Amino acid sequence: MADVVRKFFTASMLMWIAPILILYGFNNNLFPGASQLSSHSLTILSGLLAVISVNIVIAFYIYMAMKEPSNKHEPDPTFLAEAKASIKQQHSSSETEDPSQAREKHE
Repeated sequence: MADVVRKFFTASMLMWIAPILILYGFNNNLFPGASQLSSHSLTILSGLLAVISVNIVIAFYIYMAMKEPSNKHEPDPTFLAEAKASIKQQHSSSETEDPSQAREKHE
């Protein structure tokens, strides 16, 4: 569980840091050629690259999540038992209801 939280925290921090660094770099002419761009082009380019950087981080996070083994995570038995009981209770209460009452509820 700690590994999952660490990956989530890292991805979340990168989603904040990467665009801010890109915007800061363009606004302070830290990237070569940025000083030759008009302010309109600079704003569009820096914003576009910031958005792309966030999408890259999200794609990397999804890739890392899909790479994890699926058998590694086992559901909590207590939660499963409560969920099954809840489903059975809903199913049994809907069977005992009059069909006209159920139709009125859906309308």
